[in-house]
Amino acid sequence: MTISKEMLDELLKGCERPEDLLGDTGLMKELKIKLMERMLGAELTEHLGYEEGEAAPPSQSNRRNGSSKKIVKGEDGARLLAVPRDRDGSFEPELIKKGQTRIDGMDDKIIGLYAAGLTVRDIRAHLEDIYGLKVSADLISRVTDAVLDEVREWQSRALDPMYPIVMFDALRVKIRDADSRTVKNKAVYVALGVSKDGVREVLGLWIAENEGAKFWLSVMNELKNRGLADILIAVVDGLKGFPDAITAAFPDTTVQTCIVHLTRHSLNFCGWKDRKAVAADLRLIYSAATADLAADALDAFEDKWGEKFPSIAPAWRRAWQQVIPFFAFDPAIRKIIYTTNAIENLNRVIRKSIKTRGSFPTDEAATKLIYLAIRKFEKDGRKVREWFAARNQFAIMYDERFNA
Repeated sequence: MTISKEMLDELLKGCERPEDLLGDTGLMKELKIKLMERMLGAELTEHLGYEEGEAAPPSQSNRRNGSSKKIVKGEDGARLLAVPRDRDGSFEPELIKKGQTRIDGMDDKIIGLYAAGLTVRDIRAHLEDIYGLKVSADLISRVTDAVLDEVREWQSRALDPMYPIVMFDALRVKIRDADSRTVKNKAVYVALGVSKDGVREVLGLWIAENEGAKFWLSVMNELKNRGLADILIAVVDGLKGFPDAITAAFPDTTVQTCIVHLTRHSLNFCGWKDRKAVAADLRLIYSAATADLAADALDAFEDKWGEKFPSIAPAWRRAWQQVIPFFAFDPAIRKIIYTTNAIENLNRVIRKSIKTRGSFPTDEAATKLIYLAIRKFEKDGRKVREWFAARNQFAIMYDERFNA
């Protein structure tokens, strides 16, 4: 439909200032109201089967019955609408449903602000400042609580039967304990999988105060119950009891310690003055061509730094059985495992969302916000770069398991 110049001229008569067009009582707002009322009237006509102003069929008892006033809130503030009624109350409008008080994607806007890390108080202030809307804290909580249904569906969705790589990582959040009313540090664990086609996918998230082999085994069994039958390489961050839980659930999986985390852990033992030199010598270990050459590099590292930093070399030796699988892989696979850019980017997105929160009142409140951050991460970029070379290596090394 094209609006003629003559029609626009007629509509714009008397609009001499910006507020005449865009203000609270301006033309644009009035047009929206009139258009919605016209559409509601058309819906009632469809429902009753006769046009407004015409006589109803003699055999039909249901008639038009005036209208009721209703305030709805949208992006340009609150609007007072005249919603048409019928006598027997059977009219169910689609444009503005019964009980609906918000339009124009206001729920999405609230969820978007919540996902950006704003508190309920911040969201209320923002909506009032920008749109002139006074929204209750209860309404905002109800809107964001609807995300939990989406989380439950996401957390129980079916998974692929096989993932070549799954990275497990953790970050800490402060959550108030309902019983003791104290704030506790709890761990949020995420599993980031790389599919056969090189697509990154967050498989799930779990919040726990005390983790161990029993907890990790329950996580592994949950993934199995959702259809995951095989993981080729599991990358872990020295989480207690985790390697045993993985091999118990997936006995053929290669468990690899995250080299990045092991390196960072090592650098915690030395001062800033020596960090650059220590990091360069650690690089000689994990960049070695074979496990034997890596062991020689570790011996050389201990000879050089062992007296000054006695904790670093033993930390590598304790994790050595989960370090050496790394050296059997082609550089195309090593690069994906070592850089862990994906898991680092995911954690960065999550931290950005939660950094404005001192603490969360419940596990569910933390879950909502972290899930929304994950949703943003997956939307921004999911494909692993240069996956073709790694895929060929997986197809050769793991043959039947990869190509099943």
